[in-house]
Amino acid sequence: MFTPVIMAGGSGTRLWPLSRGNFPKQFLPLTGRHTMLQQTLLRLSGLQHSTPLLICNEDHRFIAAEQIRQLGNGKADILLEPAGRNTAPAIALAALRAKQQGHAEAVLLVLAADHVINNTPAFQQAVEQALPLAQGGQLVTFGIVPSSAETGYGYIKRGEKSGNAYRVDSFIEKPDLSTAEFYLQSGEYYWNSGMFMFRADIYLQQLQKFRPDIYAACEAAMTEQVADLEFVRVNKTAFEACPSDSIDYAVMEKTEHAVAVPLDAGWNDVGGFAALWQVSAKDTDGNVLCGDVLALDSENSYVRSDDKLVAAIGVKDLVVISTKDAVLVAHKDQAQQVKQIVNQLAQMGRSEAVFHREVYRPWGKYDSVDCAERFQVKRITVKPGAKLSVQMHHHRAEHWIVVSGTARVTIDGKEQYVTENQSVYIPITAVHALENPGKVPLELIEVQSGAYLGEDDIVRFEDRYGRA
Repeated sequence: MFTPVIMAGGSGTRLWPLSRGNFPKQFLPLTGRHTMLQQTLLRLSGLQHSTPLLICNEDHRFIAAEQIRQLGNGKADILLEPAGRNTAPAIALAALRAKQQGHAEAVLLVLAADHVINNTPAFQQAVEQALPLAQGGQLVTFGIVPSSAETGYGYIKRGEKSGNAYRVDSFIEKPDLSTAEFYLQSGEYYWNSGMFMFRADIYLQQLQKFRPDIYAACEAAMTEQVADLEFVRVNKTAFEACPSDSIDYAVMEKTEHAVAVPLDAGWNDVGGFAALWQVSAKDTDGNVLCGDVLALDSENSYVRSDDKLVAAIGVKDLVVISTKDAVLVAHKDQAQQVKQIVNQLAQMGRSEAVFHREVYRPWGKYDSVDCAERFQVKRITVKPGAKLSVQMHHHRAEHWIVVSGTARVTIDGKEQYVTENQSVYIPITAVHALENPGKVPLELIEVQSGAYLGEDDIVRFEDRYGRA
């Protein structure tokens, strides 16, 4: 028995505009109908494990909870990171939580939420091989059997054989091409997967030995835990004071107890569009076509459209991504540079760096259809039984036109029902709320008008999602 610890942080900027700061790649269905987070959870099916612990960013908590709910019988505890501090502190939170719950010797299987693993049986076999090693006090890392000379991955050099594993000789930074080719030919090196298995108490002992500052900060953060709906919050001030470091640098490169279990299971960290093209199903011309796409005389390209028709003619080795609010065209060999575009957008204060046009909320979602200086039009979807916060705006009025379903609307204490083809007006400063009392999604068009239309012009008085 073990406890899966799933790391669901990160912004996935190298997959912009599909991945954004507010909705990163681990929550996207990039290689199938399930999202990458959901695939990570489903990959554990059949293994004997306790309830998974998901560690994610505060801003992503409702997205993560909804995607877990969509799996039906799936469930997970969700621990919120007040700030990003890399993997060593995040894993320390999980280990300390196990210790506080009386399970100090619990085995933790640390997984990233944004990896592709095509061969689930091979993955599960490696986990079962690693379990007795972890129970015996070893810190296990899963070394990916390399299939090519990759310069984008760190490497692990194996030492002497120890049962189903190898002692770790050393961790190696990303090499140049000639060095990577040597590693591939030697057969003594693995890609560093960033997946681990060890007992909670052993990890904490090693962390306290090599990085007592990280250990102390995380211990202080875990002394104050607050349950918020299905989420667990820790002390924000204490955790923000924690140094940022990876588990590799903080522990694995220093410990004498590191072993590597080989894993040959079609692993890929999907670190960019070239990798996404590599792991996706292709047509006879080597193209990956997703959405409303037509391709003519095109080869080895990744073309994806989220809404409109995209026609590609005579293109080769290109990445073409069309979302509702952005278009990316890049050569596959240069697609990693998209991160520089995201940095430019952030410096310019452009919302496209962080948000999609369609934004998910705990009650549903909204799509910003059109906007200008003094108006904005949104398409709003409210889930059955969900309710937006009781709120007020200082600078804008709103018109709601119901397209389908029934809305329960409260304005300054007066309640009314608004059905299809009916509308209602909410004046500036009116205290109002919107609820879907029905069994089907509520669809409506919202027209905002006023001097200021920003999302921060919301005064919440009451909110069932704890945002008031």
